[in-house]
Amino acid sequence: MKRGKRSPEWFEDDAFWRATYPFMFSEKRFLETPHQVDRILALTSPRGKSVLDLCCGPGRCSIALAKQGFSVCGVDRTTYLLEKARKRAKSERVSVEWIQADMRNFVRPNRYDLALNVFTSFGYFSDRRQDVAVLENVFKSLRRGGVFFMDMMGKEVLARTFQPASADSLPDGAMIVEQREIVDDWRRIRTTWTIIRNGAARQYSFSLNLYSGQELRESLEHVGFVEVKLYGSLDGDPYGVAARRLIAVARK
Repeated sequence: MKRGKRSPEWFEDDAFWRATYPFMFSEKRFLETPHQVDRILALTSPRGKSVLDLCCGPGRCSIALAKQGFSVCGVDRTTYLLEKARKRAKSERVSVEWIQADMRNFVRPNRYDLALNVFTSFGYFSDRRQDVAVLENVFKSLRRGGVFFMDMMGKEVLARTFQPASADSLPDGAMIVEQREIVDDWRRIRTTWTIIRNGAARQYSFSLNLYSGQELRESLEHVGFVEVKLYGSLDGDPYGVAARRLIAVARK
């Protein structure tokens, strides 16, 4: 008996990224990126100039790092986002190696001094073993002494700030309504975005695995990382009750 064709996951749908791009990657976010990259470099102190930007999206960090003289490889699986990244890099006259690949499969042994995974670009997969596979790939891709920087919404931060619903306007005049639900005993968060544009509404749903600081630390140490440090902001604040993000810095 033939198996039915597998339905694409939410992150495999280019239409999702096209529709949400104005909200997720506003021009304001691009303008903030150089300062954010400076903070990332201050927290990581990479020993060399070779950088992997995993799930690079439209190239915010990749381009900012390339402007500082780093040799950057930006990896993403989404055609639309890579097209945006290439166009922006060309307009800003910087050279970045762009690669279309799934983060579960991309690995270049002993190649990079610094790896980035930012903007909650982790935990996409319902099977957490695939999250571990991503961490293993990053570990293998770093040179000895290389450092891995992760930025996400930690479970503890979300528990303190959780809102079941919110609304915002997009730069093009559209409205986005977000509905959020904690599922699987705090293992995942399910989000539905309703985008209302020109009188028409479209819905997009996605879910992410949630990690506490301790769970993320244990996952990183499990694949071989050492000196795992957790922070609550890009300014290096402790990962405590006032944390705004879950940031991990781990060394190979």
